[in-house]
Amino acid sequence: MRRLIFQEYVTLDGYAAGLDGGLEFFDSIADHADDADDDNLHLLESIDTMLLGAETYRLFASYWPTDASADQPVAPMLNALRLVVVSTRLDSAPWGSYEPGLVIRDLDAVRALKVEDTGKDIILWGSITLFQSLLRAGLVDEVQLRICPILLGAGKSAFPSGESPVELALIEARPWANGGVLVRYRPAS
Repeated sequence: MRRLIFQEYVTLDGYAAGLDGGLEFFDSIADHADDADDDNLHLLESIDTMLLGAETYRLFASYWPTDASADQPVAPMLNALRLVVVSTRLDSAPWGSYEPGLVIRDLDAVRALKVEDTGKDIILWGSITLFQSLLRAGLVDEVQLRICPILLGAGKSAFPSGESPVELALIEARPWANGGVLVRYRPAS
């Protein structure tokens, strides 16, 4: 079975965005983004499908398949991935001059992706609401957090609140030169 890996940049206090949805906290690691890029270049060798929710898809589609991303080391590999967007409202998922994405409607379709006979792992970037649904459904195989050395105090949490605890087992914890940390977990159940 293909693994589904959730990856998110978060603040030390667990926020994936500010109260206004802003991502300015990324600046806390901007001077040493090479660590994150190196990790992702290595990870992308084991990935062939990018899964996104509709909101993150719109954000990514406005940047990654454009000339603006040309100087980003991960852009060629990211743009070559099979794109799958989970949305009940989108009818199509264009991706610049690249192959358009497949739009699927529900978690059963994600489950079907995971059991395809061929293929590498699946990456879920951002897409917090989708991540939380997938986690509750037991479809997430790995949680990768790229922790930025900053505290926001408030914002949009990457994690579900008011639900049963989800136990995780540590796979790896590795510091970056800028004070950021990559941590990888798998659900313990």
